[in-house]
Amino acid sequence: MTYTGFLVIGVLADHLGTGRFLAGLLLGALFARFPWIRQGKPRIVGLLPKPVRRPLILLILALCLATFLWRSDYVSALFIGFAAAFLLGYPWLRRAVFDRLLSSVFAFTGQKPFKRTDDSVIEGEFRERKD
Repeated sequence: MTYTGFLVIGVLADHLGTGRFLAGLLLGALFARFPWIRQGKPRIVGLLPKPVRRPLILLILALCLATFLWRSDYVSALFIGFAAAFLLGYPWLRRAVFDRLLSSVFAFTGQKPFKRTDDSVIEGEFRERKD
C-alpha cells in the first residue's frame, strides 16, 4: 500500500506539473481529518464528507491505473489494481473477519452470539382472513 501511495503521488505530480512533495501535501490536505468538539460532543471533521472519500480514492486509483496501462507499465498497474480491489473488498472482508472473531469468542465463553438482522430480508406478518 505504501508503494501504491508513492505511485499515486507520482502520477498526480506528473498530471499537475508539480513536484511529489507538493502533490503529497495537496492529497494530505484533501483527505485530512481533525478532531473537533461542537456542542460538547467530539467529532472528526474534514474537507471531504464521508460518502465522498472512498469514491474519490477509487477515481484517483482508476486515473493512475489508466496512466500506467497507457505507458505499458504493467507492474505498477498491478499494484494500483490490487489497491483498488482491496479498497473495494475491505468493507466485506472486515465484516466477515469481525463476525468470525465474534463467533469464536462467543463459542469459547459458552454464550450464544446475538443474531444480526439481514438488511436484504424483508420481514412481515401475514394473517389469513375468514370470509
